[in-house]
Amino acid sequence: MNSYEHTIIARQDLPENENKSLISKYESLIKKNSGEIVKTEDWGLRTLARRINNNKKGYYFHIKFKGIGKTIVELEKEENIDEKLVRSLTVKVKEHDLKNNFFEKKDT
Repeated sequence: MNSYEHTIIARQDLPENENKSLISKYESLIKKNSGEIVKTEDWGLRTLARRINNNKKGYYFHIKFKGIGKTIVELEKEENIDEKLVRSLTVKVKEHDLKNNFFEKKDT
């Protein structure tokens, strides 16, 4: 199995409970299609570099997982029809960096 990192940007106007159900939906989709979740990170609400579909901000989630080609195909097929998402990106990596959380929420 290959290692992947997948980032999802959800719309800013979704309630907190919908964000949690959205991430659990995609985690179960990965598991159902021969995938294995390694780590899920909640990066929170962040400002986008430019507007995407009239959204100035987006709620970021990052999933590190192992899977096969079918896992990626089914994941991206489901995301293309989900109107709650602004963008998504899947990147194949050699190995997962589980020590660092580059976008962890900081209390100010």
